[in-house]
Amino acid sequence: MERWFGIDEVWVRPRPRVAEAQDVRLAVAAAAVVAVGAELMRSLGAFTEEPHGTAWQYVGMLSLAALVLVRRSHPVVVTAVVGVHMLLLGVLLPMTMSTLPMQVLYFFLIFSGVAWARDRRMLLAAIGLVVALMVAWVAWSYAIGTGMQQLTAMFAEDVPEQIGLFDVPAAVAGFMVLNNVLFFGGAIVLGQLAWNGARNTARVVEQAQTISEQSVRLRDQAVVAERLRIARELHDVVAHHVSVMGVQAAAARRVMERDPQAASTALGTVEQASREAVTQMRDLVGTLRSGELASGGARPEEEDGGGRRPQPTLADLPALADRSSTPTCAVTVHLVQTPEGAAERVPPPVQLTAYRVVQEALANVHRHSTARHANAVVRVDEPAGRLEVEVVDDGTARVGTSGTGLGLVGMRERTEHLGGAVEAGPRTGSPGWRVRAWCALDGVPVRAHGEPAGVGVGAGAAV
Repeated sequence: MERWFGIDEVWVRPRPRVAEAQDVRLAVAAAAVVAVGAELMRSLGAFTEEPHGTAWQYVGMLSLAALVLVRRSHPVVVTAVVGVHMLLLGVLLPMTMSTLPMQVLYFFLIFSGVAWARDRRMLLAAIGLVVALMVAWVAWSYAIGTGMQQLTAMFAEDVPEQIGLFDVPAAVAGFMVLNNVLFFGGAIVLGQLAWNGARNTARVVEQAQTISEQSVRLRDQAVVAERLRIARELHDVVAHHVSVMGVQAAAARRVMERDPQAASTALGTVEQASREAVTQMRDLVGTLRSGELASGGARPEEEDGGGRRPQPTLADLPALADRSSTPTCAVTVHLVQTPEGAAERVPPPVQLTAYRVVQEALANVHRHSTARHANAVVRVDEPAGRLEVEVVDDGTARVGTSGTGLGLVGMRERTEHLGGAVEAGPRTGSPGWRVRAWCALDGVPVRAHGEPAGVGVGAGAAV
């Protein structure tokens, strides 16, 4: 019974304002209907034996109609008062209480009390009070009093002998019980169904609101993710090329007098790097304007005549090594494929991630290290579904060249997006720095035993 009435239900039906316009109109309509019904019955002579006068009849009818005003603001009180009102009116003014409009109004008020009650435990107590009062009244009227004898005698005149399944006394008693069960039980059941409907509607509205809020949150997260991706692209493009230009210009200045040819080569690299930076930034801005930036920053080559180029791939690593080499630091890049030709089948986002990791790691070597040699190895293991990047150098950290850490953050975000991770720190047993990154070829997390999921940064990191 407690579960059916929602005793432990967390949801509480919202409390309306007292005497809303709808309730006022209903109360006026109820008063008018019960009054008209009473006058019609009076015209038929039904109230000739009513023990009290017309004034008390209207007091009883209008007091019941007034309960409509508070049926939603004080539903438990209304339910209990209806039971008491029905008992008193049934004893004092039985014909007034038994008119059809009054019976419908009693039914409606009990229904409203069950449908709008916020304290379900108190509602259950109020319903118990109503049922107890009605059982006591019926028992007093038809068992202890003369009501049963009068009804039996009345029906016995028309039915002198048993013609159905029950004799007259049993039929009279059964009919009264069935009538009251249907009356009170119907009001209670329909009221509970209305309460359940309101609760389910509130849940649907709450779920819709939650979905709407989550949609807004997901949209904001997508915007933030897009901004982070743009920031990574701009950082990688600008930082790498500016770093290359700075390093190559410094190298040209140092060797200009003793090796003009090397200085000329370095200056040519500066010129090429500046053009590459401008071109890649223009490509990135053009892609953003056209809304064609795909997940991971990769997109197919444009064929609209706009001159934009595809994002870098593993095939561009040799050119990256040439641009990154200086007269004071030689850079080599090796691509290891299992089987042969596996690199060409690597998805574009994964190729771009590997390229950017190598690019950023080499830029860090030039900015923060005294290295004379830097070596990058990219391993594509197609059977294992894994791509690994390793960049090592033989230098020591330059004093006063600590960076912002955004480069390492960008590498971590790129690899984690594809189910990988990054390690960065001093080499063990040899001078220099080591950056190692790995990710799944299909973007699904694939980690070997003992490999960390995040970023490991050794002490004294210059990244």
